[in-house]
Amino acid sequence: MSLQSFADLGVSRTVVDALAARGITTPFAVQRLVIADVLAGADVLAQSPTGSGKTLAFGVPLADRLESNGPRPAALVLAPTRELACQIVDELHGIAHARALSVAVVHGGVGLERQARLAARAHIVVATPGRLEDLLQRRDIALGHVRVLVIDEADRMLDMGFKPAVDRIVAQVPRERQTLFFSATLEGEAGRQASAYTRDARRHVHATTAQSRAEVKHRFVHLTNDGKLGALVGELRDKARGRTLVFVRTKRGADRLVKRLDTQNLPAVAMHGNKSQAQRNRALARFESGDVDTLVATDVAARGIDVADITHVINFDAPDGRDAYVHRVGRTGRAGQTGAGVSFVLADETREMGRIASDLGLAREFGEGRRGEAARDDGRRGGTGRGEGRHREAPRGDGRRSATGRGDGRRRRTERTH
Repeated sequence: MSLQSFADLGVSRTVVDALAARGITTPFAVQRLVIADVLAGADVLAQSPTGSGKTLAFGVPLADRLESNGPRPAALVLAPTRELACQIVDELHGIAHARALSVAVVHGGVGLERQARLAARAHIVVATPGRLEDLLQRRDIALGHVRVLVIDEADRMLDMGFKPAVDRIVAQVPRERQTLFFSATLEGEAGRQASAYTRDARRHVHATTAQSRAEVKHRFVHLTNDGKLGALVGELRDKARGRTLVFVRTKRGADRLVKRLDTQNLPAVAMHGNKSQAQRNRALARFESGDVDTLVATDVAARGIDVADITHVINFDAPDGRDAYVHRVGRTGRAGQTGAGVSFVLADETREMGRIASDLGLAREFGEGRRGEAARDDGRRGGTGRGEGRHREAPRGDGRRSATGRGDGRRRRTERTH
């Protein structure tokens, strides 16, 4: 049986043609699940992983449901980070333009006055909660005409501490509205907020299938803190590697790691919350263009990054839980491509990382990493060292010397970004 087309889902010919002009003709799974319900005017709860195509899942029907001659803004999309807000606008621009709709972005780090003028006139406003509240308090924008509210990456919005701001914003949107709630999980607090914001919502779960999981090869590298930089250098010098995203825990750790990679003749750029918007845009542009093939980022800053053809995701610092691991590694192996997720595991992180691996069905891969470390230990003690050559993650050369300094990326900090 052939797959449904956008037209089969009820999308207008105008929007179908605008998608086709971008080479988009076949809906992704989450789009097939969601679009018809959104077009029907229903509230929707959608659980879908990063990189699954959810922006067009709400953007395509949103363009068809709004009228260009109506009061503005008619739709509000809330996103947790500047980068994600900008990428949503980029995705929506073509289909919105085809329907004579305007889209404006609202986020911190840039001039407020011009943003306020554009947002007040736009049919669709895509905003981060902090900056939107600034505009609301200044009375530069009002939400009384919003017909459709979209809350994107809702679980991460909660993780970042935006719940009070989102609650205040939602309270200013008319109760008679359509609400679309997208999240990587609908359990726990995210599920409670989904119930609070929606009415008689239709729920869709786009689960990660065994086939899609197989598109990413997961490896766990057990080492000491002194060996982390050497192991990373070894990974980045692999000729099979392409565009690579390296995750660290702190802003300072990101900058420090970029400098240390530079001493190894491995150019990289950093992205984190202390960078200005212009600096973040330049870093992302260099990464997307291939001018630099390694981007070092914190979880918060990388949340909105949706760059094609990332071949490797490297967890230089351990993720803060299962969901963080999924969000990080989910940036590779997309759209039928293969990818690699490499996680460095220190001794005091073994239990937690083992639990994450087990929850995700990766216990075998985690065990292989531990066996590889045991084989390397035997080799260093004069044993056979068998297996060392079979594991690319084995640190070589300066990977056994103290290269990273003390505590690089080990401190936990909360980063918040408007």
